[in-house]
Amino acid sequence: MGTFFAHCLIAHGRGTGVRFLLAFLDPVWQKTLRQIQYISYHKTGKETTHAAAHISQSGVHTYKRIRAGKGGGAVGKSYLKNAALMTGADVLLRLAGMGLRIWLANALGGAGMGLYQLVLAVYGLFVTLATAGISVAATRLLTEELSRDKAAARGMLVRLVLAGLGLGGFAMLVQLATAGLAAKWWLGDIRAAAALRTSALGLPWMAVSAVLRGFFLARRRVEPNVLSQLAEQTVRIAAVVWALTRTQGWPDGSRCALVLAATALSEAVSTVLMGLFYRREAARCFGSTAPCPPREVSRRLWEILWPVEGGRALSSALHTAENMLVPACLAVYLAASGGRTAALEQYGTLKGMALPLLNFPFGLLGSLAVLLMPEITQAHIEGQTARLNALLDRMLRLTGYFSALAGTLFWVWGRPLAQLLYHSPEAGFYLETLAPAMPLMYLESMVDGAMKGIGEQKAAFRYSVWDAVLRIGGVAVLLPRFGMKGFLAVILLSSLYTCAANTGHLLFSSGTQHAFRRWLGAPALAAVLAAAAGMALRKLLADGFAARLPLQLAALGIGGCATTGVFLLAAWPLGLGEEAAALWAAHRPGRPKK
Repeated sequence: MGTFFAHCLIAHGRGTGVRFLLAFLDPVWQKTLRQIQYISYHKTGKETTHAAAHISQSGVHTYKRIRAGKGGGAVGKSYLKNAALMTGADVLLRLAGMGLRIWLANALGGAGMGLYQLVLAVYGLFVTLATAGISVAATRLLTEELSRDKAAARGMLVRLVLAGLGLGGFAMLVQLATAGLAAKWWLGDIRAAAALRTSALGLPWMAVSAVLRGFFLARRRVEPNVLSQLAEQTVRIAAVVWALTRTQGWPDGSRCALVLAATALSEAVSTVLMGLFYRREAARCFGSTAPCPPREVSRRLWEILWPVEGGRALSSALHTAENMLVPACLAVYLAASGGRTAALEQYGTLKGMALPLLNFPFGLLGSLAVLLMPEITQAHIEGQTARLNALLDRMLRLTGYFSALAGTLFWVWGRPLAQLLYHSPEAGFYLETLAPAMPLMYLESMVDGAMKGIGEQKAAFRYSVWDAVLRIGGVAVLLPRFGMKGFLAVILLSSLYTCAANTGHLLFSSGTQHAFRRWLGAPALAAVLAAAAGMALRKLLADGFAARLPLQLAALGIGGCATTGVFLLAAWPLGLGEEAAALWAAHRPGRPKK
């Protein structure tokens, strides 16, 4: 998506491959796309399921045509090809981003990562201003114009590029002008000023890149987006590693500035590459057609920019407020034992080390979302209540098993994993503490996507805003008294609230009867059995974790595989086997769907 790697690939889990699938559905998908409101959330996993929900709303027409035998063969083949390509690219980007994140955490240390996370919190606001609306507008408006008039489409592209430059330039100037004030008064750390200034240089490139990506999405061309993203990530990794390996001993503020400078450089490289791809594609698409002014371009653009920018800005502002408040409240609690420096170190360990690991497995649920969200939306649109209830039951049940397995693995093996990757016992403690909440986190994210799939996005947004407000209140009350343990409690309570609120609303609006014994009870039983076996095995392998790196990797691999095996053996007769067989039967190639 052309955004900074930590925010996109780790902190927010963009679900890149899922989102790009929007462009490769039915040629009339734009009719339903007009109804979509893009909202950004701060919780990893929501973007993936949100994107899958958009696919479901826009893709119903394609599924109907394929099933009716009306020219769906070519579209279906293109869809599968592009889906496979983007899924593969998404996996590579996620793995590369995770690897860089681990390396960066070790290079910067806890305090450096804390400062880096603070900069990202403010940077995210300006990224939203520069790209949120123009990205959606480019895909939507160019798709509409390309289906009607090539000359108007070319004119629309010119207007969108100018609008992107305007938004990106404005965001850059505001961030440059307020960097010092934001560092001193918002973040409470003047060292962040340099990083804020360097990161601002990438905003115009990011906005233009968003427009060009929208053009290729509208053209159903996936290769330019894939190649530009891979080039962007390659340049970013190379620049970050080169810069930090030559600046050991430099102040944390300077090294964070170098990391953000590498991000800006990679954005520029990606945009230039996208421009080269566009020159070749424009000759194929437009030929010698001269651009002409599209109809009502200002009104149409504003109708998209205003709600998208407003919704995302609100969500991003609340998230930024929380991220600024946490270190300040921690510093109060740690006033006698390190103050601000110790607070940043703990904050960086949690946000920059532990949470990315907990959130990373959710990317694997993207395939489940892509399979089930279109079916859920179609059942809702066609009024098939029984089928809708069965699909929601399947989604919640499979998510429960997957999240329970992930939580078990982190609870048993989180401490050795954190020690291996970060050499941080504190990160291991955070993993172990938050692991039991993973079923709530993952269920809430999948339910959020399902609510958008059935048209309940306003309710999902309302709960998200209330959750952010309650988290800010919890941080202000608990952290000065209990420190990081108070923040962990806030995260756990937040997950419980959002999961309960979203799930309750989904069940009520869809008429689905609850079956918590199936969704959480059976997975919990399998998790308890697997955890008991895993803890026993962990004691047996204790010597391996104290040995050299190859033996540590072997011990973790054996332990993780054995724990997974016990979980699957326990869960299979409890309902996992039944659901897996039903899912495969419903979606295996060549089988007509009922």
